[in-house]
Amino acid sequence: MKTLLIASLLFCNAAFAAGPPSINNDDSCDIKVGPAATLLLPYFEVDTDGTSGHTTLFTITNVSRYPQIAHVTLWTDGAYPILNFNLYLTGYDVQAINLADVLVRDVIAPPSGTTSATTPGALSASSNGNLRTPSDCIGITGLVPEAIMSAVRFALRTGIVRFPGVSCNAAGGVHFNAIGYATIDVVAGCTTRMPSDPLYYTNDLLFDNVLIGDYQQIGAAPAGTSLAAFDAAGNPMVHIRAVPEGGGAGADVGTALPYTFYDRYTPAGRRTLDRRQPLPSTFATRFVQGGAANFSTNLSIWREGIGTGTCATSLATGQMVLSDVIRFDEHENPYAFGSCSDIEALCPVRLPSTSTTNTKGAQYPSFFGPDVAGWIYVNANNGGSTTYSVTQNLGGASVPTNVRTALAPAGSTTTSGPRPSQNWITTSMFGVIGGNHITAELDATPLGNGCSPAAFLSTGRFAPPGAPPIAPSGGAFVCPPGTTLTNGTTALCTGTNVNPPP
Repeated sequence: MKTLLIASLLFCNAAFAAGPPSINNDDSCDIKVGPAATLLLPYFEVDTDGTSGHTTLFTITNVSRYPQIAHVTLWTDGAYPILNFNLYLTGYDVQAINLADVLVRDVIAPPSGTTSATTPGALSASSNGNLRTPSDCIGITGLVPEAIMSAVRFALRTGIVRFPGVSCNAAGGVHFNAIGYATIDVVAGCTTRMPSDPLYYTNDLLFDNVLIGDYQQIGAAPAGTSLAAFDAAGNPMVHIRAVPEGGGAGADVGTALPYTFYDRYTPAGRRTLDRRQPLPSTFATRFVQGGAANFSTNLSIWREGIGTGTCATSLATGQMVLSDVIRFDEHENPYAFGSCSDIEALCPVRLPSTSTTNTKGAQYPSFFGPDVAGWIYVNANNGGSTTYSVTQNLGGASVPTNVRTALAPAGSTTTSGPRPSQNWITTSMFGVIGGNHITAELDATPLGNGCSPAAFLSTGRFAPPGAPPIAPSGGAFVCPPGTTLTNGTTALCTGTNVNPPP
């Protein structure tokens, strides 16, 4: 098992170790914008007081002829599931959701509720054999009692949960607006279960890659700047495929993925049951930091939490360390956080499960000189957790004991490589040019994928002696037999066609 696990972790891009090599490009840990079984909205923000009008919209499209049920879960920034609802989509259907409707006006998908009022088209199928009781979804009004929604709003703004029989004082952070993230899954019925419930995976979750989605941030004001609100920014949601796809709810089909997107919630002994691709941990992204009257850059960072989505683990999730941040200016000068005597208290940057921060903030190294732009390397690994299914150090990037202690969120026990935590980063650039408020939103570039081993700490803080430089995951040269590199050695020619996996 250890041999298979090492092979799947290190060579997942080429071919899964648990089965014969595949030429199906979908059998990959690489995340792409394509029909998926789960959509991740990595960050949302809604003004619940009517002060700025800031809200987040998202749209879900069913690109198959069969009816599907999309299960939407809203999470706090401490990765605590706070609200869920279902959207019944006919074949080739599309549904837009304004989270201000949900969180402020107490209604989901007005005026028709959470089920589509559209009569199935001529190309749409009338039924889907994977759906248990689709009639249970028909006619749901989408109205949410104010007593429930006021508690949801309060939780998303303060991190305090007060439902009948449920009390939590540390489910998230304190914000002026309601902040969190959302997951949208293909399911077999209009369920009320949260993804933190193991029964969600044995009874509800489906594996058909049929959803696409996008989102828009409306009236967003860049965090950490004096810029006024902008009209809008938009981007595709994160499209997470099931590999392999298909089968009914609870179908225990083998996957060669080393772990999955919902890894920390799946039932013990069946940890890869959800079959969804894991997300990467290292990213590179451009920034422009030209001042209040010019372009400014925010990074919205989603991070895999600690524990199983309970109140007891949300506190640690809200204080997760960001392993490494290096800034490069346009003259290739690197800027990193320096070493310090009290590394636990001063050095590590801590961010919750979702956040948006400006690149001139304390989360990023300061830089000097005339440049106003460059790029940022982010290793968003939180140091690991015993709640992750892959916890052994199998020869990946080993982290020294004292550093591993420093990277540990309060009250947790961490482990080191090759299983990093999952993450996603989007980049928002804002500016005022000629009186026009201009914004652009795009995904940061992953430097690996969910099958890549944990990255070494860089030459910045905590780097072990001889640590390799920042680079894309892999980085092994493939050389024809008998050739040498410019340094006169073939030692770096360690491609998979030279040293195949064991």
